Amino acid sequence: MCGIVGVVSKAPVNQLIYDALLLLQHRGQDAAGIVTQQDGRFYAHKARGMVRDVFRTRNMRALPGTSGLGQVRYPTAGQAASAQEAQPFYASAPFGIVMVHNGNLTNAAALRRALAESDHRHTNTDSDSEVLLGVFAHELERATRGGTLGPEEAFAAVAAVHKRVRGSYAVIAHIAGRGMLVFRDPFGIRPLSIGRGSDGAIMAASESVALEGTGYQAERSVAPGEAIFVTLDGQMHARQCAENPQLSPCIFEYIYLARPDSVLDGISVYQARLNLGQTLAQRVISVLPPDEIDAVIPIPESSRPSANELARMLGRPYREGFVKNRYVGRTFIMPGQAVRRRSVRQKLNAIGSEFAGRNVLLVDDSIVRDTTSREIVQMARDAGARRVYLASAAPPVYHPNVYGIDMPTREELVANGRSIEEVRAHIGADALIYQDVDAMKRAVAALNPEIKAFEASCFDGVYITGVDEGDISRMQGERPQAQGGDDDDA
Repeated sequence: MCGIVGVVSKAPVNQLIYDALLLLQHRGQDAAGIVTQQDGRFYAHKARGMVRDVFRTRNMRALPGTSGLGQVRYPTAGQAASAQEAQPFYASAPFGIVMVHNGNLTNAAALRRALAESDHRHTNTDSDSEVLLGVFAHELERATRGGTLGPEEAFAAVAAVHKRVRGSYAVIAHIAGRGMLVFRDPFGIRPLSIGRGSDGAIMAASESVALEGTGYQAERSVAPGEAIFVTLDGQMHARQCAENPQLSPCIFEYIYLARPDSVLDGISVYQARLNLGQTLAQRVISVLPPDEIDAVIPIPESSRPSANELARMLGRPYREGFVKNRYVGRTFIMPGQAVRRRSVRQKLNAIGSEFAGRNVLLVDDSIVRDTTSREIVQMARDAGARRVYLASAAPPVYHPNVYGIDMPTREELVANGRSIEEVRAHIGADALIYQDVDAMKRAVAALNPEIKAFEASCFDGVYITGVDEGDISRMQGERPQAQGGDDDDA
């Protein structure tokens, strides 16, 4: 999971890209980078850290130009501590290309070998994004055959990429002196939206909130398999480049990853979370009599809409029992389990009066690893709760995710090899209620009837791009090597 943005304008774009990356900061906190283009030259700055720390006034002044792109990075492969793997990536040939990528390639190892042995292209990092850039650059060179570059040649290159690459990829690239190219994998696993400014400028970004928050009008999501080529004078050309596209967005975007004020593939993330609260309420009623619950308390932030709707459906009071320190990052995307464990109590503090002597139903968006859930249940008990029930707006996570979310090993998943009763005992709750898989899919799909399937492999074990145990084992070995080791719940 990363956040990407690209823009073609007639005005300087450095501040615009910076502002958009701030709106996407929730999608990655490991590194940030911006590349701008002026007179056929690229100007770049990237480093590890948050957007506000990576870019100073002197860096912004060194980013001239009226087109460019940027990324906030959340590493799922390669070296998390390596500044070299911060994006955007650059290839000098053909034409000069800079690229940002959100997703994860499941056949990156095979592609890397092919790049070296057949395409004669060198990769200098362990990042699968650099592999994707190499494949695209090779196919663009083949499509142009030493000639000029226009939309048709760009679309031919993307069509060839779709045939070679497996996995999830939402991509924005700038080609020196030519324009911006935007494309999405044939299943549309990771999100990508496009829109316009009042001056005719065109922006693409991971989430609609990045467009709306910078004064752009979000027009639509990029279709799965689609490529959009935007010339530097603002002309937009679109083409379906995949043979059998099928919209199957990652359902975890709606549960946790995306901001609630975003609209992804025609679905309001906020409304999706309300719907999940409704279906979760039905599960809770089947396990607990509502009159045994004195208060419904969300675990901030992503679970709030679901918890609010669940409380309404149960007819029980909704209470804010935890205060979040907004200056501590999202623990789920912090590399290293020790870092996550330390941050839980720094991040949340209990309001004692909301727990003392009460039976409380805590609502989380999901339960991935056990660290956060166990700590929060104990915090509720320490604050005086008589009984602590825990409900998850998502089903149990049984399987590794290979499409860009950092949950790739079964051993780290608290539900792996355990019954729900065993998970409950492990976490220390008095009752544990999970969302139902089919109910989850129905609740979100109801908001866009055109979506017939979701990428929900971490819940149902169905990998829509075709992944075997060998792929999973290999990707486990490619996990980010973080400093000071640990991982935590969503």
